[in-house]
Amino acid sequence: MRYKVTVEYLLTFLLMTFAIHLELAKGQSMEDHELMRARALGINTGILTPGSLNAITDIEGVKVGHKTIVERGNIRTGVTVILPHDGNLFRERVPAAVYVGNGFGKALGFTQVQELGELETPIGLTNTLSIHTVANAITDFVLHRPGNEEVRSVNPVVGETNDGWLNDIRERIVMIEDVYEAIESARGGPVREGNVGAGTGTSALGFKGGIGTASRVLPSDKGGYKVGVLVQSNFGGILTINGAPVGEELGRHFMAGEVPYDVDGSIMIIVATDAPLTPRNLERLAKRAFLGIARVGGFASNGSGDYVIAFSTHPDVRRDVDEEGLSRNITELKNEAMTPLFLGAVEAAEEAILNSLFMAETMTGQHGRTLEALPVDEVLDILKKYNAVD
Repeated sequence: MRYKVTVEYLLTFLLMTFAIHLELAKGQSMEDHELMRARALGINTGILTPGSLNAITDIEGVKVGHKTIVERGNIRTGVTVILPHDGNLFRERVPAAVYVGNGFGKALGFTQVQELGELETPIGLTNTLSIHTVANAITDFVLHRPGNEEVRSVNPVVGETNDGWLNDIRERIVMIEDVYEAIESARGGPVREGNVGAGTGTSALGFKGGIGTASRVLPSDKGGYKVGVLVQSNFGGILTINGAPVGEELGRHFMAGEVPYDVDGSIMIIVATDAPLTPRNLERLAKRAFLGIARVGGFASNGSGDYVIAFSTHPDVRRDVDEEGLSRNITELKNEAMTPLFLGAVEAAEEAILNSLFMAETMTGQHGRTLEALPVDEVLDILKKYNAVD
């Protein structure tokens, strides 16, 4: 069937298209500068070497996927998923641990990870009021994987931060199909950062926050292992970069008066490593990653839910639920070999948070509220003043 195209129809179509592009533009950048990660600007944090991607995906097999939802003037949210490996996670579980820095959060599935020390699903990140939808979607995904036809219990792991300043969080816009899109889009390689996925509507340290990632590689004489971090930054404090008091110099921080964000936010930190670690040492690694928050000026305020999930992808510690027998032999890294990994986790967490800021763009959301991106040129001037940039 053919439809008659009228002038009125064309005008309506063009007006609708213009309105859509205008709305999207309002929710995105108000800056003209090219986005650059912290290290590309000469901000080198720590002493260890980053991986080739400087991302959590430097850990072989790890994939990240996003679903970004920017609609009308009031929806600024999304979903991010992290897959530890390509296989059936429920049947080939990875050892895992969680560390709670401040428990003002709505994390799902964490108690079973603490009890059993293993991860059996992808990790989901989203906004506070959408965690149940994301958990339902991850459960559905696991139940429908080949080989899981008889599964009767699933422990979906989902973390959150509250993006309700820019996003109309009560609308609970995230749908199950959005989670599936994030899972299906999950890839290795470079990770999109800033205003994407679960970081779409977040703020951090007085500026627009978002998704950030980084990694570190140990020297060969320390094992050559890698540790990668991904963050969903949405927390408050006084921004510090390489020791320079950036937040104080800019006059934008928790105690600086009228700052358009709430210091009570949250941060989710995901730590991946290819070192053969069991849950005990993974929890120790997670604790060290939490120190990265302090290095950038965060202090875990009363209403900030600050959580770390750490897992190992090493095949020797992976748990095959179909393996026969009552015991198994594993290769585990010694306690004395953990120190370099601890340093890597701290450095990668610190840089991941900085990347979440440098890669974020100014965004306007509900009620016309605007969160400004980090003023990069001003920040670089401050860092030069304090000899904190190369």
